[in-house]
Amino acid sequence: MNPREPARRLDPHSDQATRGWRGLPRWGGALALVAVAAFAGYQVAMQTGLARLREAADHRLDMLATGLDADLARFDYLPALLEMTPLVPALLGTPSDMRLRDSVNRYLDGVNAAAGAEMLYVLDASGTSLAASDWDKPGTTVGQDLSFRPYVIDALGQGRGRFYGVGITSKKPGYYLSYALRRGQASRGVVAVKINLEEAERAWRKLPGDVALIDQRGVVILSTREDIKFRPLLPLDALQRAEVLRSRPYGEAALQPLQWTQKEALDRDVQVISLDGVDQLASARTLRGAPWQLVVLDNLAPLHVAARNAAITAGLAMTVLLLVAVALWQRRRAVRQKLANQAALQAAHDTLESTVAARTAQLRAAQGELVHAGKMAALGQMSAGVVHELNQPLTAMRTLSESASILLDKNRLEDVRGNLERIRGMVDRLARLTSQLRTFAYKSELPLAPVLLSHAIADAQVIVAEASRKQRVAIEVDVQPPALSVMAEEAALGSVLANLMRNAIDAMQDAPVRRLRLEARPKEGRVLLSVTDTGPGIRPDILQRLFEPFVTGKAAGSGLGLGLVISAQLVRSMDGTLRAANLDGGGACFVVDLPAAIAVIHDSSSNPPVADALSIAQQE
Repeated sequence: MNPREPARRLDPHSDQATRGWRGLPRWGGALALVAVAAFAGYQVAMQTGLARLREAADHRLDMLATGLDADLARFDYLPALLEMTPLVPALLGTPSDMRLRDSVNRYLDGVNAAAGAEMLYVLDASGTSLAASDWDKPGTTVGQDLSFRPYVIDALGQGRGRFYGVGITSKKPGYYLSYALRRGQASRGVVAVKINLEEAERAWRKLPGDVALIDQRGVVILSTREDIKFRPLLPLDALQRAEVLRSRPYGEAALQPLQWTQKEALDRDVQVISLDGVDQLASARTLRGAPWQLVVLDNLAPLHVAARNAAITAGLAMTVLLLVAVALWQRRRAVRQKLANQAALQAAHDTLESTVAARTAQLRAAQGELVHAGKMAALGQMSAGVVHELNQPLTAMRTLSESASILLDKNRLEDVRGNLERIRGMVDRLARLTSQLRTFAYKSELPLAPVLLSHAIADAQVIVAEASRKQRVAIEVDVQPPALSVMAEEAALGSVLANLMRNAIDAMQDAPVRRLRLEARPKEGRVLLSVTDTGPGIRPDILQRLFEPFVTGKAAGSGLGLGLVISAQLVRSMDGTLRAANLDGGGACFVVDLPAAIAVIHDSSSNPPVADALSIAQQE
């Protein structure tokens, strides 16, 4: 590089942003391909499904229309047949002859029973019913004036009539056929037959989809759905409403228009409509025997679901293909990059060999000095640790021996024997403590055993008794339950407790209130032991490094800063933790967390666990 040229600034964020913008077209193209595949899958599935639905609807329409045309045509012969019977013309000639009327009633009943129609009856030229097949049943038409009915008007005026509507007396819908009876050019009366189409409607319910029969006014007169019967597709105009009011074809129906909206015309008789907010495929067929349309409705919701699933499948397939393509491209790119890296590494290797040879000589010279310094540091730390750990039991032994001398002068031999027993225990403890110093090199091999926490605290109190007496420190112990035990090594636990208590006593030398409190509670298979004091607390600059070697808050010459390091190491060797914090009201708190002895674990519901001091302490 030319020294006069300014060095180019390398900005990794700018490079990443540039690569991201360059990759946007590729990502956009991939997303576009996935979207196109999903759209194509949706359209193909939708068109295929519509074709299947239309084919199935055509088959149903052929079957239903043929059957309905046959039902409407099979009674065409009845009105003309009755004209050939002498009884009917005779009744029209003498309508007041009650015997003749009774004979016609019975004759009509017999003919209707053989034909299978719902009702057969005879009306005079004024439109009044003279005889009927149901003369002996409630709701008979005999004596009713039906001159306003369209099928009567058409028969009298044109010779024949057809009509679908609700019966005036029976209140049941049916299809009416009428035939005028004439003498010369004058109409003497009308013969009418009522056909019940409810059987056909019940048969429709067995087929898939819904079926509706729509009359010339656009009103649904038969349907497999009761909620759309006698409702028009569109609101009726004024002329239609007047005609309906006059002829009453739908009885008392309110004629509330359907929510029928055409969305798409697929063919002349095939539409996609929305009925009550649901998309339907409506396929229609005009009947030959009546001015009605037969409509088959197929719900398109399952088809939409299938099309969406096809779109998702197509999109996923395109995604997989793109991922395979990207993987192949990345593989080729990786091979090229690998070859380039190998060449660069070879060049770097050649350069480094010369550098390594020069550095090796320097490192060998420095290695000897570092090893020697490390050995001296380890030796110094070990020596300080041994002195620190042995000092406390030796101090306790001195206190007990002095006390034994005083007791011996007072001839209190039993108390002297007790002190000697304690001194012997201290000697055993010193032997165990020396073995524990190996934890600086490797984990202790001493097995853990249940240790009664109250006994361990009492032993530690003996060790610090002289110091607490001189400093006038009140010691409070609260262990709940009293039989609470932990899995620990007795000598190590006693050393930890004695060290924490001595540190607390030293910290309260200038405190106006000097109180040392030890509190232990079980908590979820563990035991939390807190040691709190009323001293000034731990300095913030020391709190963060409290468990590092040679870190101490005591005055120079008062401590080496190894006690807490040793204590933390001992607690870890017992599968526990040691933590420290400052309290809000002043003072410090150390929490020892150890596994509880299984045999003496108590339910925490009866003995609430001790509060974790770290959660309530004022952290610095």
